[in-house]
Amino acid sequence: MAKKAVMIENYPGFEEISGQELVQKFEKHLKSSVLKSKVVIVKDEVTQLKKINNHFIICTKSENKFEAKAVIIASGADRRSLKIPGEKEFIGQGVSYCVTCDGPLFSDKTVAVIGGGNAGFEAAIFLSKVAKKIYILEGGMEIKADIENQEKVNNTGKVEIITNVLLKKIQGDKFVKSLVYKDEQTEKIITLKVDGIFVEIGYQPSIYFAKDLIDFNEKNEIKVYPETYETKTPGLFAAGDVNEGLFKQIIIACGEGAKAALSAYKYLQKNEGKK
Repeated sequence: MAKKAVMIENYPGFEEISGQELVQKFEKHLKSSVLKSKVVIVKDEVTQLKKINNHFIICTKSENKFEAKAVIIASGADRRSLKIPGEKEFIGQGVSYCVTCDGPLFSDKTVAVIGGGNAGFEAAIFLSKVAKKIYILEGGMEIKADIENQEKVNNTGKVEIITNVLLKKIQGDKFVKSLVYKDEQTEKIITLKVDGIFVEIGYQPSIYFAKDLIDFNEKNEIKVYPETYETKTPGLFAAGDVNEGLFKQIIIACGEGAKAALSAYKYLQKNEGKK
């Protein structure tokens, strides 16, 4: 089955656009701006970031090295995946990792939320405003969400919680039709009919290359100063899903990127002339 491009429907100015197209428009805009002669776009993978005196050294997979006085990390975060058959095939066709982005598309539908922690319960609460029926599936015997979130979920009257779940596969044709799992208490294989699946089992920020220069919170997100987005290392900033911001959306990441860029500019002005 051919995989449909995942579409973005919550970025202002575009009713629907793919991530690749949006990045191409950003790049085109940059190349047409007054900064075009001063900006070089390098498509490579960063493998190491270190600081020597007042200079950063950026090493890449292609064995290139770059020097800079200020750096903004905007490497994003990788959603933890279920690693079951059908997951990748149905991304954008019923499988989603962003309830605020895709939840409204499932009006009057039956959906499953994978994850029994606060993120999963908050996703179910959000979905209860649009979906007809919501299942929360948790791998363990106990629910990990706070009591307050559990009460809110119970009050919706739309949510069914299923524990002891071992996910097996996602099935469908053009779109998701069902989720197959094993009940580890009864050993039964169960097919759950759903129109959509929201994965809420956490995510891992992509920051392996800069671990010595930053501090992390309990979710392994980069700690930053909220006004400037600067990390504990002077001249090093972090914007978007990679930092400890509460909300993870493209429009928010863009705003943080703008703030980080302005903060980096002020940092460079302040430290002009330093070797």
